[in-house]
Amino acid sequence: MTTIRKNTNEHEPITNHVSLNGFQNHATNGSIHINNKPLLVKNESNNNTLGHHIAKRLVEIGINDVFTVPGDFNLALLDYLVAEPEINLIGCCNELNAGYATDGYARCKGVGACVVTFNVGGLSILNAIAGAYSEDLPIICIVGAPNSNDFGSNKILHHTIGLPDFTEELRCFQPVTCHQVVIKEVEDAQEKIDTAIAIALKESKPVYISVACNLSNIPHPSFIHHSLPFYFAPKVTNQMSLEIAVEATAKFLNQAKKPVMIGGPMMRIEKVSDSFMEMADASGYAIAILPSAKGMVSENHPHFIGTYWGVSSTSFCAEIIESSDAYLFAGPLFNDIISMGHSLLIKKEKSITVLPNRVVIGNGPTFGNISMKKFLKELTKRLERNTTAIENYQRICIPDGFPIPCNPKEALRINVLFKHIQNMLSCDTAMIVECGDAWFNCQKLKLPHGCGYECQIQYASLGWSIGATLGYAKANPKKRVIACIGDGCFQVSGQEVSTMLRCGQNVIIFLINNGGYTTEAEIHDGPYNVIKNWNYAGLVDTIDNGEGKCFTAKVHCEEELIEAINTTMESKKNSLCFIEVIVHKDDTSKELLQLGNRLASLNGRLPKDY
Repeated sequence: MTTIRKNTNEHEPITNHVSLNGFQNHATNGSIHINNKPLLVKNESNNNTLGHHIAKRLVEIGINDVFTVPGDFNLALLDYLVAEPEINLIGCCNELNAGYATDGYARCKGVGACVVTFNVGGLSILNAIAGAYSEDLPIICIVGAPNSNDFGSNKILHHTIGLPDFTEELRCFQPVTCHQVVIKEVEDAQEKIDTAIAIALKESKPVYISVACNLSNIPHPSFIHHSLPFYFAPKVTNQMSLEIAVEATAKFLNQAKKPVMIGGPMMRIEKVSDSFMEMADASGYAIAILPSAKGMVSENHPHFIGTYWGVSSTSFCAEIIESSDAYLFAGPLFNDIISMGHSLLIKKEKSITVLPNRVVIGNGPTFGNISMKKFLKELTKRLERNTTAIENYQRICIPDGFPIPCNPKEALRINVLFKHIQNMLSCDTAMIVECGDAWFNCQKLKLPHGCGYECQIQYASLGWSIGATLGYAKANPKKRVIACIGDGCFQVSGQEVSTMLRCGQNVIIFLINNGGYTTEAEIHDGPYNVIKNWNYAGLVDTIDNGEGKCFTAKVHCEEELIEAINTTMESKKNSLCFIEVIVHKDDTSKELLQLGNRLASLNGRLPKDY
């Protein structure tokens, strides 16, 4: 293992320092050395260069960890990130995982950054950036590009597709980023960089910044004074539109007999969870969440009735929502999974839809240029208190029971596993949930106040959770992250456990080994859904390489699970803990069976001409 350290005692833990594959340095008299050679970049000088400007801008927006894979076109820029004392550079196993880690970091910190090399790195990370775009996450994706002299030179370079045109990567990023800039000269670099960062924060979407490899150490007067960042410009709400929308919505809801509120994933964009809860307190409405918004609303609120997910909703939640005569959706995003195959029994004419920049009232008018946060705050002042829906819920609700206990040495069941995971949750933990059956099983968990929760239901990229766990844990090291992932997903990205070990993280990973792609099997079964079984716990031990930084266990029954969890929470509480859970291949939730049937029907529809 190789590390980069800056002005540190060599016995300090690796988590406090910069890590990057392929380098070794030694700090001497306040300077940085790599391979015993002094680095050209020093903290006390060269602070008017392009590389220094990028590093400072990242720090200013709250980024202290940057995920990367080094390549020849980004090495000079990485030197400046290494030299910035407020940035830790995290070297990942591959670019896709670096992108997933940046996604997880942005979910916790509000913004993330990654640096990769041209084409082979950029096109590898592209899938993760697309996922971040779909989930409304601001990410600064920086790509080291060829030398500025090679643009337009008609030369064919490595890391290209064999053509002298270097725009193929840019064209690929255009659909999955909200802004793109290519920096081939320093004269306009400051304006381009600041504009891109500002747009990423304003739109809550990824941006693409390509930097020619020979420009990072070039100074320019625009970098000297470090001007006011563009992103300080406030968002503007049309006051007249806001007032009309609030008046119309208040009238709509106050006339209803049993209105309800449902929170959606786009509440993240304007950070309106507090405003949503203030409205719940004032109005007395029953409140629920869409599955992609779990963790954004307190589940301990007396008016919380659970997750609205059509036929897979929390017990009695759908009955209350769908029987209401008015429902306010804050930041919703409905796809085929969230709507259980477009089967939700809600009517548009009864809906108020509040989106980040507009409000839609039933089948009627749409009001634009409105801040979601301002709208909710103003609407709260105008609502009449109505507790009918929550009272109806309390009358009909029957608390969920506990799973049937396992007999001694009986094969472990999924519902028993999640009973024990529930007991592990606290305000000091966070859940990262992989695609598939874990979605449904984790939706049933009741989150304690302050417990984090993240999943990727919109993009649903297999393997996302391992990188996201790394990034989330770096963003908030005070929380112990618990990840739930299937065996098929782990085979996509599991090597990033290596980076978790290098960083000294104490995450807990539950690997559910059921022998294949269970979600796909419920949609359309076939031999392609069976995968090669691995010794997953043994693999993690191999990655640890005898360093003693992890605890692994393979459990087959409840007794073994309890023993492993006790070790995880006690003697190994400061170590990475990996528990491989062996379950039957057909042990799935009823909700996954329901989703599989609906997606199979949707996917199997004949063309309209038939």
